[in-house]
Amino acid sequence: MIERLTDLVEDFAESAERARDELEPVPRVQQIGKIVSVGDAVAHVEGLRNVAADEIIELPGRLMGIASSVREEELGLILLGDAGDLSVGAPARRTGRVVDVPVGEAFLGRVVDALGRPLDGEPPPRVRGRHPIERSAPAIMDRAPVATPLQTGIKSVDSAIPIGRGQRELILGDRQTGKTTIALEAILNQHDTGVVSIYCAIGQRASAVARVVDTLRRHGALERTVVVVASGEDAPGLQFIAPYAATTIAEHFMHRGQDALIVYDDLTRHARAYRELSLLLRRPPGREAFPGDIFFIHARLLERATHLADERGGGSLTALPIIETQAQNVSAYIPTNLISITDGQIYVSPELFRAGMIPAIDIGNSVSRVGGDAQLPAYRAVVGDLKLAYAQFEELEAFSRFGSRLDEDTRQQLERGRRVREVLKQDEHDLVPVIEQIAVLFAATTGLLDQVDVSDIGKAEAVIRRRARDELDGLAKRVAEGARIDDDAREALTNTAKAALESHDLI
Repeated sequence: MIERLTDLVEDFAESAERARDELEPVPRVQQIGKIVSVGDAVAHVEGLRNVAADEIIELPGRLMGIASSVREEELGLILLGDAGDLSVGAPARRTGRVVDVPVGEAFLGRVVDALGRPLDGEPPPRVRGRHPIERSAPAIMDRAPVATPLQTGIKSVDSAIPIGRGQRELILGDRQTGKTTIALEAILNQHDTGVVSIYCAIGQRASAVARVVDTLRRHGALERTVVVVASGEDAPGLQFIAPYAATTIAEHFMHRGQDALIVYDDLTRHARAYRELSLLLRRPPGREAFPGDIFFIHARLLERATHLADERGGGSLTALPIIETQAQNVSAYIPTNLISITDGQIYVSPELFRAGMIPAIDIGNSVSRVGGDAQLPAYRAVVGDLKLAYAQFEELEAFSRFGSRLDEDTRQQLERGRRVREVLKQDEHDLVPVIEQIAVLFAATTGLLDQVDVSDIGKAEAVIRRRARDELDGLAKRVAEGARIDDDAREALTNTAKAALESHDLI
């Protein structure tokens, strides 16, 4: 036994010696510079040559920096984390790769940060690929027209400000007016459409993000949603790259031929984070102290949202960026930039919000530049002139406050306008299917609700929706397939609304 052990030890020693003789060390070349200054969100490095823009630089403490200001003698880094442990003279190593993020189906239902690291306490998502966060937008010839509606379940949006898949629709308004709620409604309404959603929180409070995640979970939407978070407590560098990382995750689904919806909440804080970084990197300030390329950083982000041609898979990415205005000033620098980049805007009015109009969408100041081409034909037949008629009603209502004597036609127009306004009100998370929207709006615009008291409009809407849901299943399928409202459909809608109102003694 002892002899056998001795032989095994000798054989092992000979094998180890032979392996050592055969081993040829391979030299590894690394470029190492040193940190010459450190700030709260940036650092400056010297001694690194031929660094590419947006290349990742490895710093002590597993901290990473993005090469942003590349100069011959010095390198300005955007730090992707806390700089508390960095010191002047510390080493900085090139990695040879740009900032990227993992992508894949495993991200669905997860809450991650701007680098794809989990924030929900679960193991990291198992994915196979990583893509750069900065990618070129699809070429013009690779795009297709916006032709399919993206239903939000919000009556005022789907009827007057329709959104199509592949569109970029801006949501803007003062703080605490319901902008995020509108975007969340759009996500929740995709429960049976096959649309994958990405919610990107930029500079938000952790409590606000937790409420959003809880809402998505309670309504069963989290399992088909990716939540990318760069909270207000995170480094400005993470807040800056968050929307680009979220877009890369969304593009994975678009290039697979799927439809995706991304919400940026919000790009005002994104612009402020970039302004802070630019000033710390000693770039010359421009209007409102923003750097000269502030328009470009949002344009290159939102141009990635599109509808791909069939040869490219036919997928789409719909973007709903959110912007916060100050004192209803939509002509400020960042809002005007985003308005000029996007394909329309939904304006949320604080005055309507205070008046109890929920959602507080100002239809007159909102517009969809391409969604009308994707709107279901049934809407155009029922509410084709809703926006114009509602704007005229608001002007007449303002004029009538002067106490002038009104003729009968004007008085009737005012009464109908008040009922339409009540119909457009909607409780939070009360998503309205297409056929129910058509039935209620048809009743309001054709005068079927003129005999109903304004205080009873909510009850009238509920009974019409319930009867439409029970009795108009065939029409609902035809409308979803793109059928127009013909005479038979108008008769069915009229009979349904009248029967519902009469059964509850509302007329």
